[in-house]
Parts: sequence; structure tokens; C-alpha cells
Amino acid sequence: MTRAIKIAPSVLAADFTRLGEEVQAVDRAGADWIHVDIMDGRFVPEISFGPTVVEAIRRSTQKPLNVHLMVVEPERTIERYAKAGADHILIQSEPGSTVHLHRVLSQVRELGCQPGVVVDPATPIAWIEQVLHLVGVVLVMTVNPGFGGQRFLPEMLPKIADLRRLCRERGLDPHIEVDGGQDPLTVRKTIEAGADVIVAGTAIFGADDYGQAVASLRLAAAG
Repeated sequence: MTRAIKIAPSVLAADFTRLGEEVQAVDRAGADWIHVDIMDGRFVPEISFGPTVVEAIRRSTQKPLNVHLMVVEPERTIERYAKAGADHILIQSEPGSTVHLHRVLSQVRELGCQPGVVVDPATPIAWIEQVLHLVGVVLVMTVNPGFGGQRFLPEMLPKIADLRRLCRERGLDPHIEVDGGQDPLTVRKTIEAGADVIVAGTAIFGADDYGQAVASLRLAAAG
């Protein structure tokens, strides 16, 4: 199934002193989703946002909130993020995050949100094979998680292609989302590998014109 490419600006790269204005600006610029990275200082070294900030972002846009939980024990907080307005709740697949991945993804769906699963650069696809049927989004990290502004890891392209192939073989069609070093120079290769959602932080929020930045990513994705 061919989908239109979606662009999801990552607010981790926004100006936090005027976060609501920044979210509204990328909304007007043509964002499809708003990507929100939740970091707890345990699963990754940095600390970012919590449910209160997600709630504030929700008040600033009607676009789907694509919330990525880079946290330990997400089962303790998923209900709070659902109530805060998350549309998608993405769970790390590694046991260092949760040892109950199937259960947590099922709970996300029970809360009325679309569940997603995340694989980091060193995480094999085999770790998510048994939960693919539960999710609407698979996020492939093309940098190591926890920091913005990193360079794209091209060795992740075969993983994206293998994941898309596996989904087709099983008759599944989740969004394959990619986060890490995405800009007009890398996005076409990402799309050709099988992705259909591009998360971009610095490439959008670091630009003078957000609308032009989003349009440039779409143009590059289209080849």
C-alpha cells in the first residue's frame, strides 16, 4: 500500500521559551504529525518533557501527537500521556525499558491511543516480530536515542528495508517512521528503503522558514 509521506517535526529542537508558538508555526508550515520525545534521564541520559507539557502542546495543535517514550517502565505513565492528549504512544522494545512489551502495547490500545514500537540502532528486528500485529507505527531510530542534532546512520537503511519486507510478508502495513539525522540529503534514501513518516528536528526548527523546510523534505522524499 502506497501512502503519502508524512512529516513529523520533533519539538525537541524547538525554542522551549515559546513552545506553543513553535508548535503552531510548524502546524501552519504543513506538519502532518507533531513528534514529542519523552526522556526520563534513565533510559537515556537527558530529561525532556512530561505529561503536563504534552497537554500544553495538545492545546496548541489539532495535529496528531506522536509521543515517543524513551523511559524506564512506561507502563507507569502511559495512562497520563493518553489523558494529556497523545494520539500515538511509542514504546521502546528493549528490556531496559520494559520487560512486558506485549502487555504495554495492548494497554496503549485499550487507552484509545495508537500503539507504536521503537527499535534503536543496535536492536534487531527479531525483538519486535511477535508484536508487529499490535502496532500502527514502527519507529526505527537512525541515530542513538537521547540527543538531538546527530548524524544519520546509513547502516540503518537495510533494517528499514527488512522491516518493510517482513510486514508485507505478514500482510501488515504499519507506518514505518524514521527519526535521526533526517534532512533533504538523507530523506530520499530513507523513503526508498521503505519508510513513510519522517521525523525531523533541526532540519525544520533550525531553518529560517519552517514552511520551506517542510516543503524541501517533501520534495526530497518525492525524489
